[in-house]
Amino acid sequence: MTGFARAEGSGAGFAWAWELRSVNGRGLDLRFRLPPGWDALEPVLREAAGKALKRGNVTANLTVKRETEPRLVTDPTALEQVLALAMDLHKRIPGSPVPRAETLLSLPGVLRPAQAEEAVPDTTAAASGFTRALSALVAARQAEGARLATTLTRLLDEITALHRQAATEAADQPAAQRARVMDNLTALLREAPPLPEERIAQEVALLAARSDVREELDRLASHIEAAHALLHEAGNIGRRFDFLVQEFNREANTLCSKSASVALTATGLKLKATIEQLREQVQNIE
Repeated sequence: MTGFARAEGSGAGFAWAWELRSVNGRGLDLRFRLPPGWDALEPVLREAAGKALKRGNVTANLTVKRETEPRLVTDPTALEQVLALAMDLHKRIPGSPVPRAETLLSLPGVLRPAQAEEAVPDTTAAASGFTRALSALVAARQAEGARLATTLTRLLDEITALHRQAATEAADQPAAQRARVMDNLTALLREAPPLPEERIAQEVALLAARSDVREELDRLASHIEAAHALLHEAGNIGRRFDFLVQEFNREANTLCSKSASVALTATGLKLKATIEQLREQVQNIE
């Protein structure tokens, strides 16, 4: 969901430029930075951006400057005051020159810039420029999405390979766990009162069932298939994919907790690491 776009133009004596920046975000957060006097644009532009974008922290910055320097005009009150003072001094000082116009105009306060209201901003042209910048931002995010799809597919392929490896390593886990428990019980029963064989069999079966990870592997396979299906959708999938990755992680955690072998634990940890990479990339999806 990262992207950048710029659009610029001019009209009615103003030059303006839009810069739109987008970074990752769980929802859509729009922030407009507009010069004084241009605030009336924000509601319409915010609505347009909300229709085009669904996720990301987006900043829209508008800079405006006059194409020409503001013309100078005299301040009538200040001019009358300095002229009266200058003529009064001229009369008081015999032989002094008559005050010159350029001298009077150079005095502070006599000249001032024309009021800003004399030039009316062309908000229509600026709003059109925002639309162009927004379209360019959407295109930039789509291009990033195409590159991201390749990365996500690669990570899903890695998770699929680790899933197959875990299934192979877990195939004999219940039997191995049962044998291990029986050996431990046999050693303990040599030094303790004997237990009914039926009770021993029940406990061993329960422990073996707890170490069976076939359900977790089946659910993980289903999640992988769902993730591939999401990648082929054309709509907004970011939030659904984010939730799905949480389910990926849940199954990997359970797999590690139920593991009874070093090999399966190692594979489970690799799964968790790859799923975390997938989660980080999914944050970029709209």
